[in-house]
Amino acid sequence: MQKPITQIVIVGGGTAGWITAGLLAAEHNVDKGVLAHDPKLTITLIESPDVATIGVGEGTWPSMRSTLSKIGIDENEFIRRCDASFKQGSRFINWRHDSVNNNAQTQSESYLHPFSLPHGHQELDLCPFWLPHADQVSFAEAVSSQEVLTQMGLAPKAISSPQYHFQNNYGYHLNAGKFSQLLSEHCTQKLGVKHIRDHVCQIVNNDQGDIDKLMTKEHGEISGQLFIDCTGAKSLLLGEHLQVPFLCQKSVLFNDKALAVQVPYEQVDSPIASCTHSTAQPNGWIWDIGLPTRKGVGYVYSSSHTNDGDAEQTLFNYLGVASAAADKLQPRKLSFNPGYRAKCWQNNCIAIGMAAGFIEPLEASALALIEWTASTLAQQLPPNRQVMDTIAARVNQRYQVHWQQIIDFLKLHYVISQREVDGYWRDHRDNQSIPDSLQAQLELWRYQVPSQQDISYKEALFPAASFQYVLYGMGFNTQLPTHVKPSMQQLAQRLFNDNQQRTKALSNNLLSNRALLEKVAQYGFSKL
Repeated sequence: MQKPITQIVIVGGGTAGWITAGLLAAEHNVDKGVLAHDPKLTITLIESPDVATIGVGEGTWPSMRSTLSKIGIDENEFIRRCDASFKQGSRFINWRHDSVNNNAQTQSESYLHPFSLPHGHQELDLCPFWLPHADQVSFAEAVSSQEVLTQMGLAPKAISSPQYHFQNNYGYHLNAGKFSQLLSEHCTQKLGVKHIRDHVCQIVNNDQGDIDKLMTKEHGEISGQLFIDCTGAKSLLLGEHLQVPFLCQKSVLFNDKALAVQVPYEQVDSPIASCTHSTAQPNGWIWDIGLPTRKGVGYVYSSSHTNDGDAEQTLFNYLGVASAAADKLQPRKLSFNPGYRAKCWQNNCIAIGMAAGFIEPLEASALALIEWTASTLAQQLPPNRQVMDTIAARVNQRYQVHWQQIIDFLKLHYVISQREVDGYWRDHRDNQSIPDSLQAQLELWRYQVPSQQDISYKEALFPAASFQYVLYGMGFNTQLPTHVKPSMQQLAQRLFNDNQQRTKALSNNLLSNRALLEKVAQYGFSKL
């Protein structure tokens, strides 16, 4: 009989390592929030004392709510400890056309990709019924209340809502360093995860080519049956040791550098944006997210289209910072190679997070992919080594499909832009840089709206509605439907009216993002 998998070793901490540890422990070692006396798994996380968390992944998807709930973290504690605020989607500013002023004050042309699916989506796809009215109301406003609510800076829920429940779907903006610290404390103190701060000096294989043990500087030999690589872009186990190839995507998505800075609010009671602001720039785009005490701002750009000095000036221009004050900001410089490993699971090693791949921070897909991989591993943990390869092959197949959809979806934002001044944007529209799969879909969408029929697999990271929000936010033209059943038209009109009424009610009753966060600090949400 095959020996069961009981010893798991995670190399690397940060958000990827600790979310993985938490989900594994919650799935296999905890029942009703209580750690078992005889846990099924021994989970050891080895973290280098010299490697700091990157600390700029400050946006999450709504999936983070279920992740935190599964791990057993109180939402009130999370918000207070991690300087978190509520995020209802991403607003794209000046992506459609050229703009003279690409700064924080210029928001004359924008659209929202909200987290809530279109109103009534289970009854009817409203997109074809909206098309004839595209010049009168934006798609997001017609089918979702979040377009109006985010413009008003309102929160997605009321203080009377229980933890993790909502009036409008939401994720978070957060302090990534504080988040990793909270996860570390929770996993070690409440979920029984063993934490070792040490350097991995050597990786030792067994005769079958699996990783057998790790040699560490201070703690000696650490053995395991399944090893999880959360070492970031270094990809120590999967990339360096097991030599799984890296598939570079810079020919498709050009960005490979970022400048990140933390900016204080002008006043302590300044409004907190309830969505990420992503503003197009000559050679990239700028993220702007609001936390309770500061904003996190960063310029993501292509080194093939601009240099670091010009990029820094672009960031300062956006911030409206004079050269004298700019010296105090000292943006953090980050470099990355956009791409992913050919597979995430090789032998008895699976990579999660940047160790498996990273493209760029647009749409905050990196954390979502961490959650998917860690959750999939926890739910499909191989019972023994004999069947591990079967499960690994299944996970690898889904992993590759997810990456292809991420690449297509991110590229979509650039391909349908009509910005003409900048070579960066024109190069994005070069057919040589557009995946065949996306080109085929764009041709189809000239005649019919994106639908779930365009997504041929389950659990897609981006549903058809996400493609609709971006396509029509950017002014894409789809041929009007030639025939609409009267009964369907009547149902669509009812749903449009329902959405308008719901938007009005919520806008009259919800607090601002900052006001709700202040109430959370004082009272907190109730538990169910």
